Amino acid sequence: MKKKYVVKSTRDFQDIIKTGSYKKNKSFVIHYKKNELPYDRYGISVSKKLGNAVFRNKYKRKIRAIADNYKKLYINKEDYIIILRRTALEKSFAELEKDFNDLMKH
Repeated sequence: MKKKYVVKSTRDFQDIIKTGSYKKNKSFVIHYKKNELPYDRYGISVSKKLGNAVFRNKYKRKIRAIADNYKKLYINKEDYIIILRRTALEKSFAELEKDFNDLMKH
């Protein structure tokens, strides 16, 4: 994922979470909000409660790969904050992909 497709700043994260809409299932909570850019941007959050830095980065890479694979299907000019839930830890990559796609069809 290129840098321009990533939500990095804390201010943007907080704005999207506070003023945007959200959808959730057992694996993810996805906050989304329209932006004025001609492309979507993604931010990924994995809580420290779920594991150490190595573990969190592993799951961020998985989520980033899923978002990269399907981002052409969901070009809505929106910002997304994807938050991983604890129940996602027991699921396989294919199950995470399915859960992600189910939520993105909004």
